[in-house]
Amino acid sequence: HPPPPHPEFLLPWHCARQLTLPPGVSIRNLVKIYRSSSKVAVNGLSLSFYEGQITSFLGHNGAGKTTTMSILSGLLPPSSGTAYILGRDIRSEMDSIRKTMGMCPQHNVLFDILTVEEHIWFYGRLKGLSGEQVKEEVKQIIQDVGLPHKHQEQTRNLSGGMQRKLSVAIAFVGGSQVVILDEPTAGVDPYSRRGIWELLLKYRKGRTVILSTHYMDEADLLGDRVAIISQGRLCCCGSPLFLKTKLGTGYYLTLVKREARERARGTPSLRVWGQPRAGSLTLPFPAGRQWFGAQLRHRPGQRAVQRVQHRG
Repeated sequence: HPPPPHPEFLLPWHCARQLTLPPGVSIRNLVKIYRSSSKVAVNGLSLSFYEGQITSFLGHNGAGKTTTMSILSGLLPPSSGTAYILGRDIRSEMDSIRKTMGMCPQHNVLFDILTVEEHIWFYGRLKGLSGEQVKEEVKQIIQDVGLPHKHQEQTRNLSGGMQRKLSVAIAFVGGSQVVILDEPTAGVDPYSRRGIWELLLKYRKGRTVILSTHYMDEADLLGDRVAIISQGRLCCCGSPLFLKTKLGTGYYLTLVKREARERARGTPSLRVWGQPRAGSLTLPFPAGRQWFGAQLRHRPGQRAVQRVQHRG
């Protein structure tokens, strides 16, 4: 059965509407309460993830990201509410949903004694690929993850970054239409992290990709949309640019002075942002066409400034 009409227009103004794109995953008033502790992990969450996009799923530890992903993948049942994946209800059609879904959990699910090639073959056959199809899949994915020289290597002999890249690639085996990635770059080196980014961008087309992460730069770079949750509720959702425009402060100017006692002098009319550090002062400026450095030239006492750091 098709999902009911999307009620996103009822959500707050900061939730982006992209009704022109087909939703691959539609969450409707999802609730999860753990009986053992009576903890409400997910609290009435409604959200859509769209085909052909990577949606970055942001939230602090315990915000409900992993619980939501576990419900979508069938590992946990919802207490109430539901979700539709490619039009199928997770409460009654999970068997057919799994045929079109790929999952990469927080920790690698690899078999130590199987080689890289054998892993892809194994998961491809589980997805129903024929012998000829799985051969092509093995060849293509090994090339895409940059492991042709390691295709006969047992995974226990691979570096942590290589193991993680393989785990991410396995989620796409068999033409997965919906891919759920739970912190895929956590704990990997910068080089491997970049390789995973390139892999995700290459495989994004035609798929609905849900990516949970703690890294703001990663969410900004990869995410067509960013959804932020806290205490199991949706806080905001939209493109990175949309959220920056609506919720961003603008620019921050950090002044580092030669002496801490100079901090209060020279900028008497400016408001302090956060807790001042010894010998430094951070000042907010609203976003505008002119860089805030021009304003510094008109401030008295700027000669006491040792260096200026800026970021937007």
